Amino acid sequence: MSAEATKEPTKPLAKLKPKITKGTNNNKKNEGGGFNFYWIYGIILIALVGLNLVNDSGTGPKEITFQKFENEMLQTKDIQRVVIVNKEIAEVYIKIASLTKPAYKNVNKKKNSLTGEPEPQFKFNIGSIESFDKKLEVAQQTFAPQDKIEVSYEKHSDWMGDFLLTWVLPLVLFGGIWMFVMRKMSGGMGGGGASGIFSIGKSKATLFDKDDKINITFKDVAGLEEAKEEIQEIVEFLKNPKKFTDLGAKIPKGALLVGPPGTGKTLLAKAVAGEADVPFFSMSGSDFVEMFVGVGAARVRDLFAQAKAKAPCIMFIDEIDAVGRSRGKGTFSGGNDERENTLNSLLVEMDGFGTNSGIIILAATNRPDVLDAALLRPGRFDRQISIDKPDIVGREAIFNVHLKPLKLESNVSALQLAEQTPGFAGAEIANVCNEAALIGARRGHAAVSMDDFQDAVDRVIGGLEKKNKLISPEEKRIVAYHEAGHALAGWFLEHADPLVKVSIVPRGIAALGYAQYLPKEQFLYTVEQLNDTMCMTLGGRAAEQLVFGKISTGALSDLERITKTAYGMVTMYGMSEKVGNVSFYDPNRNEFSGKPYSEALAKIIDDEVRLIIENMYERTKELLSSKRDMLEILAQKLLEKEVLFQKDLEALLGKRPFDKVIPITTEIKTEVTPEVTAKAVDTGLNAG
Repeated sequence: MSAEATKEPTKPLAKLKPKITKGTNNNKKNEGGGFNFYWIYGIILIALVGLNLVNDSGTGPKEITFQKFENEMLQTKDIQRVVIVNKEIAEVYIKIASLTKPAYKNVNKKKNSLTGEPEPQFKFNIGSIESFDKKLEVAQQTFAPQDKIEVSYEKHSDWMGDFLLTWVLPLVLFGGIWMFVMRKMSGGMGGGGASGIFSIGKSKATLFDKDDKINITFKDVAGLEEAKEEIQEIVEFLKNPKKFTDLGAKIPKGALLVGPPGTGKTLLAKAVAGEADVPFFSMSGSDFVEMFVGVGAARVRDLFAQAKAKAPCIMFIDEIDAVGRSRGKGTFSGGNDERENTLNSLLVEMDGFGTNSGIIILAATNRPDVLDAALLRPGRFDRQISIDKPDIVGREAIFNVHLKPLKLESNVSALQLAEQTPGFAGAEIANVCNEAALIGARRGHAAVSMDDFQDAVDRVIGGLEKKNKLISPEEKRIVAYHEAGHALAGWFLEHADPLVKVSIVPRGIAALGYAQYLPKEQFLYTVEQLNDTMCMTLGGRAAEQLVFGKISTGALSDLERITKTAYGMVTMYGMSEKVGNVSFYDPNRNEFSGKPYSEALAKIIDDEVRLIIENMYERTKELLSSKRDMLEILAQKLLEKEVLFQKDLEALLGKRPFDKVIPITTEIKTEVTPEVTAKAVDTGLNAG
């Protein structure tokens, strides 16, 4: 029942070259080295910069100081005139007669090509006009009036530099940013021009047809027998429609695959693509989402247009909740309106006035509660196929699939592993097999052993073992009694899950110890079963109180679980006499809708929950008090060995009074724990 529970395909998916319709996002390189418009922009920019540099190049006026200007030119009366440019630079013009002197042999003697006037020979920075005027006046005090030089003021502008900075550079930057954004928003479509912009409304669906077929079939899908029967009928309808139409049946329009993550929804869709002899379109719900208004709806229309051209065909939309959320529940109207437009377009295409005969839509989601009701009605998704976590038979089949590529020792049994992993989805089973192979290779084993699988299960459930995590002897003693309390309470409670392993070896992020149980595979729970489970969960806190006379923060995860269980009993399952047979469970209620009951009833609910938890806590303390000697024995043994298995507990405490037969057949480390989230693993002392 896994998304990953598949045999190794004979032709890896990575080597497939799916045929993409012209509306898809298909980046093709310019094999012929086509011309790129960016070269034009680069050439223009280089030419402008080069022209500016050429204008600034040449001999030009030489840089001098005011002292040289005064001593070597002004006093010798060689200066024709001085021009102050932009109130900063003084340009010095030498008399034509003086240019023949040896001192001015290498100066600029050119004339301006436009005006024919001589160009300046020297220049220097004046600092400020006031200071320059004073210095010049002092330097010419002894000069006759006719010998004093002429000073004029001019304002020059660098038209080339101004043009580049004011016009060319902003345009180039804006154009580059615009083209970059357009190419990104269009998924990079189009070689170097703007063709990608006009393809932004095209569908990104990948098409698999007879030439590009996926080599995954229903035989490769394990643990999903009921779901496969439903899907196989749809595939058979496409292959042999006459068998059904002769009886007046109509082809289903859509099937929605619903289930937790990792249970095999996408894998089943791949099997459909491998089995069907018709074109298969595949895309994700997020492929419709875009920042531009109207793009999502345009892609929906384009996708159905392509599908109609290829009919009969199958269309698969993975994670459809990305576009299929209930309308009118968003808090931000702008983005929500665009998403609603996309959903409206999808609803119309699936069952509007137009006919889509021969098109079957498959969709997958693990959040069916958020989907719009109009999307789920018959005529759109006619079938909702539930894909849940596998039972023991399904887990054995999934293990058989994932064990085939591994080199195994003779004692490895898929049935034993399936018994030890209740609550595991297919993706988790695949992870266990891979972790076992990695552990075996790390240890230098010639084949993967059962020990490796047991350690892999511990790794997946409890996290990485913290070998270098040092804790004080006092903390270790608290952890030992805490875990012994869990183990002892579960051992002598009839409806508690059988304990398989208890450890005080730190694992994960903050777990200083943990216990593993083997939960029964059941769907209904009685009040007695829930009470025993809460007592077992409170065993750690009760043991701390009983032995040390004080409590620690180690029961954080325990308290979270029993609080959730107690509130569920009172508000959801009608297991409280004061509140009565009422249920306030509403999967569609959001955080803004408030509580569906009064403040007076809320107080009664809170009082009932506290009373239930307090009664279970007192019951647990009484049980541990009556077994105080066993608690001491178990805690001391944990401090000595750190890890105890079921056979160790039987040797210390005797046979569990309520056990018939615990379905574990292996003699090697039977410490497997099932569900991590609900009730299987007690994470011991959690920080905080």
